[in-house]
Amino acid sequence: MAKLVLVYSLVVLGLALACNAATYTVGDSSGWDISTDLGTWAENNKFVVGDSLSFLYSSSHSLEEVKKEDFDSCNTTNVIRTFTNGNTTVPLTEPGTRYFVCGNQLHCLGGMKLQVNVADNQAKSPIGAPKSQPGVTVTQPSSKRNNPASVVPSSAGSVYEGRDCIVMAFLGFVATLFWAVQV
Repeated sequence: MAKLVLVYSLVVLGLALACNAATYTVGDSSGWDISTDLGTWAENNKFVVGDSLSFLYSSSHSLEEVKKEDFDSCNTTNVIRTFTNGNTTVPLTEPGTRYFVCGNQLHCLGGMKLQVNVADNQAKSPIGAPKSQPGVTVTQPSSKRNNPASVVPSSAGSVYEGRDCIVMAFLGFVATLFWAVQV
């Protein structure tokens, strides 16, 4: 019983550390597409370590992670990773800048590329806090595609933040205790 409580406590701690993670659908409802204003979409969101990017795209596109030089020139011959399945989730595991382009160089040259700045997760704002920067005027987005509040959980799971995460961990702990008492 004591070992079970210890193991579960470690699981709860791990869950608590990941509670503020979010999965962002790149381009919102438009997805990873040449018609999507990916630069504006990225500027309107704040990404931290632990978040994930979900890329949804048709078979006429692909997703390639590249270095900055290749991003700037749309060079698709020197890639870090290539994805072609149409539904790719990329975890943001460390702070820094990540670069993504469409594998079709003409699409990349047409603007189908994404630069994502990933902050350390200690810098994440409290839940509900405004996401603004000094000297920047925030304007109301004109469409859902540019809506910074459109953080959509992936179909593979849900996003729990703050108090919700603690409640879920507590309910799991209580359920485990009931199970352990009956065994």
